[in-house]
Amino acid sequence: MRDQAHKLRELVRGRENKKSKQNQQENLTKTYAITSGKGGVGKTNFTVNLSLALKSEGKKVAIIDADLGMANIDVVLGVAPQYNLNHMISGQKEITEIIMKGPKGLDIIPGISGVEELANLSDYQLQNFIKGWQILEDKYDIILIDTGAGVSKSVVNFILAADEIIVISTPEPTSVTDAYGIIKVIAKRQKNSRVNLVINQIENSKEGENVSKRLSKVAKDFLEVNLSILGMIPSDKNVVKAVKKQKPFILEFPNCKAANAINEIKNELLDIEVEEKSGGIKGFFSKLIGLS
Repeated sequence: MRDQAHKLRELVRGRENKKSKQNQQENLTKTYAITSGKGGVGKTNFTVNLSLALKSEGKKVAIIDADLGMANIDVVLGVAPQYNLNHMISGQKEITEIIMKGPKGLDIIPGISGVEELANLSDYQLQNFIKGWQILEDKYDIILIDTGAGVSKSVVNFILAADEIIVISTPEPTSVTDAYGIIKVIAKRQKNSRVNLVINQIENSKEGENVSKRLSKVAKDFLEVNLSILGMIPSDKNVVKAVKKQKPFILEFPNCKAANAINEIKNELLDIEVEEKSGGIKGFFSKLIGLS
């Protein structure tokens, strides 16, 4: 596996352009892994609506749907992938041919069926993989990775490869426990990870504050992780209505409580400074393969 990661890094370096390091950093795509300890907390819905909020600010945004087993993007947006990254790796399709178009021109990139497949790529497949992503390096400002729920190796590797991590929880005790579980795994695998927390489906601000404070305290006391509270999203009947219509609530009900909360989170996210160690799209996949 180390040999594969080394080969990938060599391919990346071999295709680096001659821009200054400063200009390279300014142009690197920022990657955010959005995850949860359990399903049913609104992770995919959050990802889709946040991406559209970011696009409204003029940001070039794409979603990598890394939760292929659940097909939640299909449910939220009513679109189904015909191809995925496996087709690009095998050389059957170009990266531009597998990208789906969502509302407002949102790009959705169907992921791979398992990170483990990246561990066994031939040199030819690695070349196709890197060549494809090089086309997109200047195309996006931000990529949101909608990971699967839980703590499987595949899910955790997607999380650790990103520049920033956003953990979604609800106030439900089992959800909070599972959120702590994924934070614990992150802390064990990778010290100093940048972990942000969003509490979804709160009944009132006090409930959200209590949950976020409790999670922050145990993460700090037992894991030495400093959680950043990115925001809280209230329960909103309009979210359910939008899901039934397979429409993003931020477009269908732009003035609803949940949409307002998403916009506040968007503003917080745009204020986050990603560390210079960010490697952009190619760096993300290089790290992903190295972790596998």
